Amino acid sequence: MKVERVAPSKRLMHYSLGLAGLGTALLGPILPVLAREWHLQDSQSGLLMMAKFCGAFLGGVSVQKNLRRSLVVGMLAGSVGFGCFALAPGMGVACAGLFVGGYGLGQIITSTNILAGRRFTRHRGSMLALLNFSFSLGAMLSALLAAWLLPLFALVPILECFAGIFVVGAGWMLLEMQGAAPEVFDTKEAAAPVGSEVGLGLGRQVYLYFAGLLILYGGLETCLSGWLTTFALRYGDKTLAVSEYTTLLLWMSLTLGRAGSSVVLLRTSERVVQRLSLGLAAVFTAGLAFAHSALSIAFFAVLLGLSLAPFFPATFSLLMAERPTARQAGIVLAVSGLGAAALPWLMGVISTRTGSLQVALVLPFAAAGGLLAMSKFWPVDARQAN
Repeated sequence: MKVERVAPSKRLMHYSLGLAGLGTALLGPILPVLAREWHLQDSQSGLLMMAKFCGAFLGGVSVQKNLRRSLVVGMLAGSVGFGCFALAPGMGVACAGLFVGGYGLGQIITSTNILAGRRFTRHRGSMLALLNFSFSLGAMLSALLAAWLLPLFALVPILECFAGIFVVGAGWMLLEMQGAAPEVFDTKEAAAPVGSEVGLGLGRQVYLYFAGLLILYGGLETCLSGWLTTFALRYGDKTLAVSEYTTLLLWMSLTLGRAGSSVVLLRTSERVVQRLSLGLAAVFTAGLAFAHSALSIAFFAVLLGLSLAPFFPATFSLLMAERPTARQAGIVLAVSGLGAAALPWLMGVISTRTGSLQVALVLPFAAAGGLLAMSKFWPVDARQAN
């Protein structure tokens, strides 16, 4: 019996999320370079992050019912946006390019996670953790490549090559779609059809609950990853390359944590893992604020990466268990871009006005505390569904 080909394949899903991880973490390692070349204050640097994640929000909420088409659109938008950013002469064009690139990232992340969440119904949390391992790996490579390549090459050709990789992804997806089944089933995982509205839909309380979680988490993770290189450069008394390696440590531990999470989530409920993750993240964020040496900053970067690793796969697994429509799941994922846009920008504003990036860490600490408080209250209709 002939088994019809599925699109996207697991390999392409991993490629897509790895590429999205590269794009999501792109600004953090190169932000000190841009700030020096364009003479930016922290509040202006925060605008670059805001532009990218506002685009990501728009990309997430505008995902189509045909999720595979959204994946192609995301790849093409990423290529155009980051290509424009590479050639930008200043802040205005850079923000516009990052907005378009962010739009592409939103399309890629949302469509890929929904496709995976629908296809892999058994051990969904574990499978999502494994896929998002590739996202974290891409983010880790962003910091690593910046530390390796910036001393050897100019920033512009590096960014141009990055934009070109999105074209490869679009071509790969178009090839896989040739001859693929219009509705995709994973026979091994007893999956539901992909690319159509198979979800039952979320109740209002559940909808708002998950949206709130993702807004705060998007802000928390981006505050830490976006500002860590700058933070380590100022308070660790080290060079730019060493500071970039500090951000690498954050993403490396997050990547390893995602791999470990896929095993933990096979044996432990998503809600337990979620709460433990948030409690530790709040403690380690406070510790980072009081770190005064390169070694202590690196130490807390590792702990933060490990503590944050299980949150997204556990939370998205809980969301998909409620069987949202593709539209609802897309919006819930997309609103994380609002938090990722607003909180890092506010960190820059606070840092500029107080003269201390350490003081500005009160924002991610508050986000972690808010998430922990929310995790203890489960909406009534979600509890009944479980």
